Amino acid sequence: MKKQLTAQESLDAGRPAYQQWRDELFSNPEFVKGFEEEAAKSELWLQLADARHEAGLTQAQMAERLTVSQAQVARIEKRGYDAYTLTTHRKYVQALDSGYELVVSIRPKEDRTDQPLRAAS
Repeated sequence: MKKQLTAQESLDAGRPAYQQWRDELFSNPEFVKGFEEEAAKSELWLQLADARHEAGLTQAQMAERLTVSQAQVARIEKRGYDAYTLTTHRKYVQALDSGYELVVSIRPKEDRTDQPLRAAS
């Protein structure tokens, strides 16, 4: 009768195959470009929501400042939402008050130390 592996043993056994698969993906420049774009977008929604929380504002209060509905603020802060405009970001950050700024950077492709678009405090 074959010995049943524990969950940790199963993970350990699959780790080399996963690492090889991951390394192959990340060796493809097109994959890396898409991955970085998606990572930047996924981080942005969280930065917006975190900044609003740090400013002590609810979505309803932010909506009032932006003269939009609370549902629109929720959409802007929704993970995966990518129909942003620079104007939307500018207005959102201005509504947070003076402790926040919108930072947009354009860099040569080989320099990926910062995300291309981020809200900073």
